Amino acid sequence: MIARVAVWEPMPDDDRQWVIDAAKSVPGVLNAYHLIDPATGNGLSIAFFEDDTDPAEVQAAIRGRAEEIGWNAVPRPAPKSETIYRVIRHG
Repeated sequence: MIARVAVWEPMPDDDRQWVIDAAKSVPGVLNAYHLIDPATGNGLSIAFFEDDTDPAEVQAAIRGRAEEIGWNAVPRPAPKSETIYRVIRHG
């Protein structure tokens, strides 16, 4: 299993359910979550993929949906960092 973790400082507060829906449209995406620290406004975006899922394909699905809804028509923040991890234990 693969995990993608993006760090947001701050986490955007607009409705981003479409991002999760676009990611989950790719076969092999198991789930995705957006988390926020209510004290700081910073957050994480975490997604879990099967081993053979290409994270670039997931990003392409998100970019495609963003174009469809006109989300890129105005400047938007980007995550501070994005890291791909291999999950070694889960329950």
